[in-house]
Amino acid sequence: MSALLDVILPVFLVIGFGYIAARSGLFGESAVDGIMRFAQNFAVPCLLFRSIAKLDLAGTYDLGLFVSFYAGAFAGFGLGFLGARLLFQRSAVDAVAIGFAAMFSNSLLLGLPITERAYGSGALAANYAIISIHSPLLYGFGITAMELARSHGHGTAPGALARQVVRAIFSQPLVLGIVAGLIVNLTGLPLPGSVWAAVDLMVRAAIPAALFGLGGVLHRYRPEGDMKAIMMVCTLGLVVHPAITYGLGRYGFGLDTAQMRSAVVTAAMAPGVNAYLFAHMYGAARRVAASAVLIGTTASIASVWLWLHVLP
Repeated sequence: MSALLDVILPVFLVIGFGYIAARSGLFGESAVDGIMRFAQNFAVPCLLFRSIAKLDLAGTYDLGLFVSFYAGAFAGFGLGFLGARLLFQRSAVDAVAIGFAAMFSNSLLLGLPITERAYGSGALAANYAIISIHSPLLYGFGITAMELARSHGHGTAPGALARQVVRAIFSQPLVLGIVAGLIVNLTGLPLPGSVWAAVDLMVRAAIPAALFGLGGVLHRYRPEGDMKAIMMVCTLGLVVHPAITYGLGRYGFGLDTAQMRSAVVTAAMAPGVNAYLFAHMYGAARRVAASAVLIGTTASIASVWLWLHVLP
């Protein structure tokens, strides 16, 4: 019970404050958009920049860590896609969007603060390693799968598809923050202390602003219909993904305690808001993706509590 009260509840209380503020009209839609734009386009990229720039890449980039986490993620996509096609008779385009929602866990806005509260700020190295390739890898895969589904496997030149994927990936501020951090890390580029101080000021606002804004965003989503598909997405994201990650990490690759904590807790997060943004971008399965984000975020309170007891 202490894990629930001390680790999980504070994070979800901040989300809840944002939800209540939006629901009561104290925080209008334009304000919600503004704080999320600040968080996702400026503050969180600064957080990623600082963390990746100072990350020990040789010590944290581990093939077993990546395979354990991303095998679970891609399994979620595959099972979500097949379930949507075979069980719910959805179009290939809808099935890709549903699979993407099952694959794209909220590694940043939920995974980071919960791991930090549970194990301390020194336990986040593997989180940042996972996050550093999370958006580029999954967005690249998702966009490619969606374009192939839309063209029925033909009609889009490989070169044009590659350019579209690269353009979509590098138009994301989060990815730009990661790339900038990698450049500083790999080149050893010295930055003045005043620059780091300014970055630190932005970083302090990143997670609280993002969590509060996330609550406002979740208020917009209404779980309507498609409940079987929504429950499938939540089950794949909250149960199957962390279970595969745990099994591979413990029995397949022998990850150490810190890696196991970061990988499994991150895998146990609800579908991220980007899952809905992806569905909205293509006009596919928007109701399923939006409701999965809302219901999954609420249900993750229980799933995270369970995994915190399972992990060492």
